[in-house]
Amino acid sequence: MGQRSSVRTIVGLACLLWAAASAAEPPRVRLVATGGTISNRPGERLTAEELVDLVPDLETYATVEAEQFSNVSSSSISLDDWLRLARRINTLFAEQRDLAGIVVTSGTDTLEETAFFLHLTVLDERPVVVVGAMRNPSQLGYDGAANLQQAVRVAAEPASRGQGVLVVLNGQIDSARDVTKTDTHSLHTFTAKDRGILGLVDRDRIVYYHRLLSRHTATSEFDLTGVDTLPRVDIIMVYQGANGDLIQSAVRSGARGVIVASAGAGATSGTQREALAEVADAGVTVVIASRTGGGRIPPPSQEGAPSSDARRYPRIAAQDLTPLKSRILLMLALTRTDRLDEIQRMFNEY
Repeated sequence: MGQRSSVRTIVGLACLLWAAASAAEPPRVRLVATGGTISNRPGERLTAEELVDLVPDLETYATVEAEQFSNVSSSSISLDDWLRLARRINTLFAEQRDLAGIVVTSGTDTLEETAFFLHLTVLDERPVVVVGAMRNPSQLGYDGAANLQQAVRVAAEPASRGQGVLVVLNGQIDSARDVTKTDTHSLHTFTAKDRGILGLVDRDRIVYYHRLLSRHTATSEFDLTGVDTLPRVDIIMVYQGANGDLIQSAVRSGARGVIVASAGAGATSGTQREALAEVADAGVTVVIASRTGGGRIPPPSQEGAPSSDARRYPRIAAQDLTPLKSRILLMLALTRTDRLDEIQRMFNEY
């Protein structure tokens, strides 16, 4: 009799646990749509609500609330839009403590730039997942619905907290810091190259393999309070016989910083070196990145670092950041300081 009673008790507890789990509300995820190919239906772009409706099983993973921030191509997103978007996301997190995460749709052409800007300016450990599509809704094999489902799953996943801003396409999870678009049309266009992926959106669960060690989001110092505009920073490409007048023209047009997409590990060409020395003397911040897409440029004071140009003019080493992402970090750095040692520290830490 006692054994039967114990069995009934165990069964009863199991039923209660199952009922409690069934009654638990799914995590809340906010979709903030900005446009891009994922919504670019011929004639009229899909709205945020229509994007949600494309994924019939979305409620299995989260309660998704849709919000239309904008509905344009990614190349039409301005720096002022970046500021508004980051502020909107920070406000959502501040006002809704039960919000599990946020998904942002974006066109893929400048997705890596928007994602990295948010990576540095969203001051919360909850995940922001940036997602897009390589095919529009009218094309055979449209990938938008699958990518959106995967992005929502990642945003709802507790293990995504503290990972910074994430980019999710084609079943792959990448860090906004390291990911870049590598192909004009392929579905598998976003990769982090030798950095490796952070994880995968698998059939049964979200799998993470790595965590990012550099500063971002909740540990970032880039509070946008009081920042109304971002300072102008231009990128100058190094190529054989390049003329330094493009550098001088950028500065005359108002650039406070110049990113040099250098050859190899820091070489310039033509008359660029003289022009960089001139603008650096005038107080313009010069950052040396590499056009190669891989490798690292250490600060010029370190052993083995290129030193010939460093003797001619002071400059910041971009470490392993691409020219595009170096520009974003420098814009934000210049909202805080003009000190070269402080800006180099930022490039070392982010």
